[in-house]
Amino acid sequence: MAAINVRDLTFSYEGSYTNVFEGVSFAFDTNWRLGLIGRNGRGKTTLLRLLQGGLAHEGLIDAPLRFTVFPHTPRDIKKAAFEVADEIAPGHEFWELCRETNLLGLPEETLFRPYGTLSGGEQTKLGIAALFLSERDFPLIDEPTNHLDKAGREAVSEYLSRKKGFLLVSHDRALLDAVCDHMMYIGRLGVEVASGNFSQWNENKEARDRREEAENVKLEKEIKRQRQAAMRTAEWADKVESTKTGAGPVDRGYIGHKSAKMMKRAKSAESRRQKAVLAKGSLLKDIDRAGELKLRPLDHHSARIATLEDVSVSYGKQPVLENFSMEVARGERIAISGPNGSGKSSVLKLIAGIDVPHTGLVRLASGLIVSYVPQDTS
Repeated sequence: MAAINVRDLTFSYEGSYTNVFEGVSFAFDTNWRLGLIGRNGRGKTTLLRLLQGGLAHEGLIDAPLRFTVFPHTPRDIKKAAFEVADEIAPGHEFWELCRETNLLGLPEETLFRPYGTLSGGEQTKLGIAALFLSERDFPLIDEPTNHLDKAGREAVSEYLSRKKGFLLVSHDRALLDAVCDHMMYIGRLGVEVASGNFSQWNENKEARDRREEAENVKLEKEIKRQRQAAMRTAEWADKVESTKTGAGPVDRGYIGHKSAKMMKRAKSAESRRQKAVLAKGSLLKDIDRAGELKLRPLDHHSARIATLEDVSVSYGKQPVLENFSMEVARGERIAISGPNGSGKSSVLKLIAGIDVPHTGLVRLASGLIVSYVPQDTS
């Protein structure tokens, strides 16, 4: 059992005015199944690169193990799959790779195929299996379920739940709950490490946020009261000061002294108000708020948006979709499910107007503008 220690880590990208990390310190055990979470842009992938030593930084990263990472970019996608595994974990025996890929449901014959011919799910399983071929390595796993179907996600979840010692970045809450025994959260002001899976961490986080929100409501009322008191004191001071001039005999020394005391009270009230404002800022130290997601109904004259009739798709000799038909009506929210390689992405591409080799009828409503987000968003 060993520990990975990070102390006083500070990092910013060149040209940026703000630091991604500023003086953060934390530690985690190399036997933990550690989930890394945080809103997009908080620095999850950046932290993985820092751990690997790929970015110049201030502070200390002390690690007794070598870091390996998923996803891995192969030097040559024409190489056999087992050769790509050698790049990730050099020096292992072939039977060890077969043992790990078999646990993930990847047939042995797949290892002899060119890496570029493997599906996204097959590449994922190969890459994850290679991470655990050496006990001297500590795996860093970034979003492993992106290209997996339901069965693939279940296989990866079952596989990782049997392993010890890795750091997992994922937005898949079911995966985090199934495999993690500790969580690392990157918030607005730093890094927090806690025991338990995602649901346990989230329950504690929500309870803490509710307490801080309740304290914030009380503090807002106090700030308002302090502000009003400061304004009244300032008004009194101004009124007293104004009496120093006017008709008739005036004891200006006495009035000036009284005015100075009033101003001192006003300044004191202002100081208390500023301290209350600072206290408020510290209370809400790590509450993340996201703006509302606004969805607008499709403004189109046609009730039928898209129609596919007897559509077949093939890449080469092997068909991936045969005699497929569907309709998309205005306002519908449709999920297309199925195993990897069953033609789901091909259907989306056809509706998006992307050229896909097919037979059959594809008809879209006139004047329709289709937005398309592919699996690989690079």
